[in-house]
Amino acid sequence: MTEQDRTRTQEGGPEPVQTRKATRRGGGDPATRGRTTIADGVVEKIAGMAARDVLGVHTMGSGLSRTFGAVRDRVPGGSKAVTRGVKAEVGEVQTALDLEIVVDFGVSISDVARAVRENVVAAVERMTGLEVVEVNIAVSDVKLPEEEEEEAAPRIQ
Repeated sequence: MTEQDRTRTQEGGPEPVQTRKATRRGGGDPATRGRTTIADGVVEKIAGMAARDVLGVHTMGSGLSRTFGAVRDRVPGGSKAVTRGVKAEVGEVQTALDLEIVVDFGVSISDVARAVRENVVAAVERMTGLEVVEVNIAVSDVKLPEEEEEEAAPRIQ
């Protein structure tokens, strides 16, 4: 039965149609209802992947963290730590990042740092909507061509 059918008289003559007042529940745009929180680890993963994509970045993290990471990577069920060398502080609308990188010998460290900042800021802001207020980069080492790979398979006796 329609609204109009309910308002007609027995004789079939129309009465003024009663309209329902449209009420919006919750108020405002549905996309703005509620809160989204993003964990530090999520931002660290995004930043780590973005930094590793830059040409001239050999690896991430200090020598000690890379050593522990290499051992952890070889444990069955372990996975590569994309957050190695990345620390994020995430607020409600902003984030700040600290990255520790190892660069390849022969590249311009300032150019690599600039490219890392640009790539990290773009990726984090695009994926999270957070404003990146700073990206601090510490270059902890330079990978020389003749150095053997630190993460070579360990000898098991």
